[in-house]
Amino acid sequence: MINVQLLEKICKAPGAPGFEQRIRELVISEVTPLVDEVRLDAMGNVIAIRRGQERKRVMAAAHMDEIGFIVTHIDDEGFIRFHPLGGFDPKTLTSQRVIVHGKKDIIGVMGSKPIHLMKADERNRQLPISEYFIDLGLSREAVEALVEVGNPITRERDLIEMGDCVNGKSLDNRVSVFILLETLRELQGVPLPYDFYAVFTVQEEVRLRGAISSAHHINPDFGFGLDVTIAFDVPGAQPHEMVTRLGKGAAIKIMDGSTISDYRMVKYLKKQAEAEGIPWQVEVLPAGGTDTAGIQRYGKKGAITGAISIPLRNMHQTIEMASKSDVRHCIDLLKIGVKNLDAYNWDFDNLDGNKSIKTDAFGL
Repeated sequence: MINVQLLEKICKAPGAPGFEQRIRELVISEVTPLVDEVRLDAMGNVIAIRRGQERKRVMAAAHMDEIGFIVTHIDDEGFIRFHPLGGFDPKTLTSQRVIVHGKKDIIGVMGSKPIHLMKADERNRQLPISEYFIDLGLSREAVEALVEVGNPITRERDLIEMGDCVNGKSLDNRVSVFILLETLRELQGVPLPYDFYAVFTVQEEVRLRGAISSAHHINPDFGFGLDVTIAFDVPGAQPHEMVTRLGKGAAIKIMDGSTISDYRMVKYLKKQAEAEGIPWQVEVLPAGGTDTAGIQRYGKKGAITGAISIPLRNMHQTIEMASKSDVRHCIDLLKIGVKNLDAYNWDFDNLDGNKSIKTDAFGL
């Protein structure tokens, strides 16, 4: 159904926001044979281009960075204090292994005050991240020989298959990196109507910085954001809280905390999914944001933009879980979405997407 070995390789490569060197190297090696041109911009975004029959530009973005941490202090005993890079759920950090990327990669463990020594009021509150530390099992001298303030830290966790799902670290958003690579692979030899810019962005987890920069100089006409979304389909969840459900298909974003998808793109993606028999569900996410916002807003004239989202359980925790069938359906939807853009009428007043109606959507 999907190449789990490649997905595992992508998830394992470290790449905290601003420190995407190793995942970027992997992406460049995988994407270069699949496209006509690969560019690397000053921020470190990887821009892979498939030339189309017309010069309109389509941008799809999947961010390479993963939530992580950065070293802020080494104390007299060699324990490391840190600051998060991206949003974390602190309750999931206790006793978790991490990797400190100093002069070499060093395994550490997150620690905090033992529950046996906590006062009653401490036991009943959530520990803030500031009360955690990282133990490398080394003396201060040994730590300082390998680690310095400013080194990045990522989670240590293998990807495994669990039933119909994959489970591991950094599925946010390495699963979308995988989807974009596999879409390009399956589009080899397929004529495309417009130039397709497949962008693997940096620093999404710290306010969409890579997508904003790359959209500005690509200046796309159409855009697809690729990112995970919440699947809260678990015991205790009310139907209106679920957002999406695992195994129910690709999610077509209506909105999130940073974007309202273009209604034309929402309608287009639904129509494509229905025509191809691709299972889909809608996504209305009340908070959070993705590269979709950067694509939509930061080109010189704006872009007709929507998003394909991958349902994910345990988002921004030490492990995350996605359905293999959902991943497959997201590849299918992106592939058909990119391929058929010229067969749809994008006029604001068009109600059914009938191509025979003349459009002036780009006559600005």
